[in-house]
Amino acid sequence: MDVLEPHRAALTGHCYRMLGSATEADDAVQETMLRAWRAHDRFDGRSAVGTWLYRIATNVCLDQLRSRARRELPVAAGPEGTVDDELISRPRVHWLEPVPDARAVPSAAGPEHAAELRQSLRLAFVAALQHLPPRQRAALLLKDVLGFSTAEIAETLETSAASINSALQRARRVLATSSLAETRAAPAALTRTQAELVDRYVDAFHRYDVDALVALLREDGTLSMPPYTLWLRGRPAVARWLRGRGIGCKGSRLVPTDACGSIAFGQYRSAPEGHRAWSLIVLDLGADHIRSLIHFLDVETLFPLFGLPLELPAA
Repeated sequence: MDVLEPHRAALTGHCYRMLGSATEADDAVQETMLRAWRAHDRFDGRSAVGTWLYRIATNVCLDQLRSRARRELPVAAGPEGTVDDELISRPRVHWLEPVPDARAVPSAAGPEHAAELRQSLRLAFVAALQHLPPRQRAALLLKDVLGFSTAEIAETLETSAASINSALQRARRVLATSSLAETRAAPAALTRTQAELVDRYVDAFHRYDVDALVALLREDGTLSMPPYTLWLRGRPAVARWLRGRGIGCKGSRLVPTDACGSIAFGQYRSAPEGHRAWSLIVLDLGADHIRSLIHFLDVETLFPLFGLPLELPAA
């Protein structure tokens, strides 16, 4: 298994794009490693080890996807809500999960390649992928992210080159939306304006200056909080939430991290003995405003995954 270990992060990234779940991606990679180890005597060396492993991982993911519904974000699960709406929770298997960059981008990748891989982890892109039939999803990722040839994809999916070309055309039509195009065209590294935007967000959040916070949002920016189905659109709605039902976030501390190729923070709400984990916040940044704020509330699962403690001691 040691010879396979250097491929773990790259395989995790691929399985995450296929499945939309960091925990399921980990399981899929483990199954890939086991299948590869059992079949190592049948590896004929005609392709690179990495290519062989991607083929196994793709089929592991396709097997998993046969038995479950697609994962999504609240903004795709129903119409926008209002601050007064009931909070309805859905099981975590319904929702996309963020993945730590370090688990899904190989440390040996060069700067340009690493940046491309991070872009392909963006939540908006992964969410859009979940709307593709699994085999179309696999074909698109193998071609556009991993650079497989049409013949290699056809061999992986046990079909014809013509069928793969047709699947790629259909998949690209589905993904050719303005919101997705904007996300994929985002710069790989933060611009100076975006870096300042993040600094202003952190400062405003720590001061809990609601006016300053919502001013950083795009006018039609969104706030969502999986596992709740409720999501809000626009500065007035977000401001009303922060001043009302979200007021418990006042006094929170933020710890920076990276998730899905984006800026993210572990949020800790004030507690008598210090601060307790409350949410993992992922920022979707536009050129000069925040497009969306997603607060993932399943901290018991996510914080250990990101190497974040569940409690911070009192300062």
